[in-house]
Amino acid sequence: MGVYIVDTNFFIQAHRDTYPLDVAFSFWNKVKELAIEGKIISIDKVRNEIYGNNDALEHWCKQNLPEYFFKNTLDVLIEYQEIVGWTVSKSAHYSQNAINEFLDADEADAFLVAYAMKDIASRFIVTQEVSRPGMLSKIKIPEPSTFFNVRFVKAMEMFRELGETF
Repeated sequence: MGVYIVDTNFFIQAHRDTYPLDVAFSFWNKVKELAIEGKIISIDKVRNEIYGNNDALEHWCKQNLPEYFFKNTLDVLIEYQEIVGWTVSKSAHYSQNAINEFLDADEADAFLVAYAMKDIASRFIVTQEVSRPGMLSKIKIPEPSTFFNVRFVKAMEMFRELGETF
């Protein structure tokens, strides 16, 4: 069985829209359970995007996710270089701002794809992003994921595949 790597938007959209921390306790308890069991993980870049906001989501993550939940991305620099190559090859399509944002060392998206590429058969990205190949102003996770054959799913699809309810 594989592991699901959750994107920043998994947390932020749930917290802000569909499963607020003060209302949807069962959702957040399930996230905590899956994290402790190692069925879901994330990366240091996602942690950095969540932390520093000094909000309820940051507090929840610090209090409920195991220390080992956010994986270091230093060991996926070779895969990241492949993503850089792909991104540069798309410079005729995407705006320079889109390329710069996607490749920014502090941004999680390219590193999520790189982390999944390191073990493509058993690492799957969980993102709420939708493929928009015609978009010029932003590179969405599904575009490089599709090119590199990295599997990506939405949050509810992940819960169904894991046979989880909340």
